Amino acid sequence: MGQGNDAPTGQGGAPTVFEAAIPEDGAGLRLDRWLAGAHGGHSRERLKALILGGAVTLDDAVATDPSLRVRAGQRVRLAEPPPVDAAPRPQDMPLTVVFEDAHVIVIDKPAGLVVHPAPGAMDHTLVNALLAHCGDSLSGIGGVRRPGIVHRLDKDTSGLMVVAKSDSAHQGLAAQFGDRTLHRVYHALVWGVPAPAAGEIDAPVGRHPTQRTRMAVVARGGKAALTRYRTLRAYGTALARVECRLATGRTHQIRVHMDHIGHPLVGDQTYGRSPRRPPRRPDLPPEIMTRLIGLQRQALHAVALGFVHPVTGEPMRFESRMPLEIEEIFTSLETLRTFHPDS
Repeated sequence: MGQGNDAPTGQGGAPTVFEAAIPEDGAGLRLDRWLAGAHGGHSRERLKALILGGAVTLDDAVATDPSLRVRAGQRVRLAEPPPVDAAPRPQDMPLTVVFEDAHVIVIDKPAGLVVHPAPGAMDHTLVNALLAHCGDSLSGIGGVRRPGIVHRLDKDTSGLMVVAKSDSAHQGLAAQFGDRTLHRVYHALVWGVPAPAAGEIDAPVGRHPTQRTRMAVVARGGKAALTRYRTLRAYGTALARVECRLATGRTHQIRVHMDHIGHPLVGDQTYGRSPRRPPRRPDLPPEIMTRLIGLQRQALHAVALGFVHPVTGEPMRFESRMPLEIEEIFTSLETLRTFHPDS
């Protein structure tokens, strides 16, 4: 193995940097495997996480695929972020509380709010706000970075979430997620009109094979994922309002599944089409296209949430109105409506 320059520069918030050139006997190895041998301070799993997080470069280009085969002479640089406090700190932030008692709290989450601390968003998350709001009552089962969290919404998805405030509630809610008796309903605006108008998308979801920051429908190595959808309205042939019900809760599930059947969400910058480059739709008036292009989030909202109270046994159901920026788009699209199943 080649000699590395392991320079501990982590003091003062700077990353710890490891640099080395790939020797001849390292050629052809996976990037994570070579790093595990050359930089003995970390497990292979830890190195995988650092690679996926963009902490590794090869010849000054970011390498985010742990399975990438390295070549002799390539220059590897690992810049490990400095350690952070294990426990998130309370931060006084506004919350829209729909329901709260001693055991659970139901939140209407806005778009743009990250649920729990993660690389790139270590504070000002929903967890930080909940710690300030709930104090010591928040359940700790979810771990120090996500106390009380039994499910989550993507940063740019809005709507209803339930959080456990007691350990007994956390265990009860987790059981309902496990046996699929907790009901979640979402409304989305998608490109095109699904055919058939209603159906099931039963396709396993896992990490994208080459773009490791994305999820995808995969043939091997994924987790079972089932989304039931129903078209509520079609707007010409260009757009549709779709209701989605989750039978499973995989990362980015609705976004991945709708893109998989050819109907990506409007405003989704990760899957399908970029909001800055929507499909050509000559049948859409310019003012509507302007609204669609200007949407700074995916058009996905958790409109309903139902569960059995994990302590009292009482059936609970909550509903949430669509956010104004999406509701205004739906209103402007009414002149294009061509299909409504209830009409």
